[in-house]
Amino acid sequence: MSQLCPDQYQRFASFLQQQSGIELGDNKQYLVRSRLTPLLERHNHSTLADLVHAAMQMGQHQLRTEVVEAMTTNETFWFRDGYPFELMLTEVLPELAGRVGRPRIWSAACSSGQEPYSLAMTLQEFRLKNPGRLMQGAELLATDIDNQILAQAQAGEYDALAMARGLTEQRKQRFFEPLERGRMRIKPELRQAVSFRRANLLDSYVLLGKFDVIFCRNVLIYFSPDNKRKILRQFAAALNPGGYLFLGASESLSGLADEFEMVRYPGGMVYRRR
Repeated sequence: MSQLCPDQYQRFASFLQQQSGIELGDNKQYLVRSRLTPLLERHNHSTLADLVHAAMQMGQHQLRTEVVEAMTTNETFWFRDGYPFELMLTEVLPELAGRVGRPRIWSAACSSGQEPYSLAMTLQEFRLKNPGRLMQGAELLATDIDNQILAQAQAGEYDALAMARGLTEQRKQRFFEPLERGRMRIKPELRQAVSFRRANLLDSYVLLGKFDVIFCRNVLIYFSPDNKRKILRQFAAALNPGGYLFLGASESLSGLADEFEMVRYPGGMVYRRR
């Protein structure tokens, strides 16, 4: 089966890190092969070496985009790990309701939409439990580097397998409408509550504005230490003072950023902008 020789693999790994910040690491030939093989026929290439060589050439913007998107990990599910959304409901949103006119929340690297829609559900549940608070609503921005996955997220349609991962029956009934063959779609009011746009975490965030909460969970593990520091500096600059940064359960800021303090709650922890 087609695969890259060691030199080609290293050149492609460097190219991928330059384009997306993702560190491929050693011995990931299987991952390159499984992710890029579907592109061979579409772009009329017979080997992976030909495909990646073409993608790295000037003027091949579309192919380059498809290759980078194919290598992006899009593993996610509803209310992942539970506690970040509980902390939002019981600690963060009550605080924001008391001091912020219209909270802005950013789901960075949102993948197929489960995280920002879970946040939208959390916001709606908070409003139901706290009538009259956050009456101006909240702005929810979701970004990803992958245009194709963003289109799926914006459509808000999910198959039976996706619906089985992290959702209670009550939330399915409250927030979704049924389609055919077990598929379901986020109800219009929730789809309209989230704005989707493409963004590379290595680029500037200035045009995105300031936020009160940033979710970037299970993403930094794919970046080099230097790129992690760059991203965290930019997150700090994008957060209002006292704003919150949620990372993945296995991710830490230790030795990477001084702009945040760790805040512990009974159900978990979060980082707060100093």
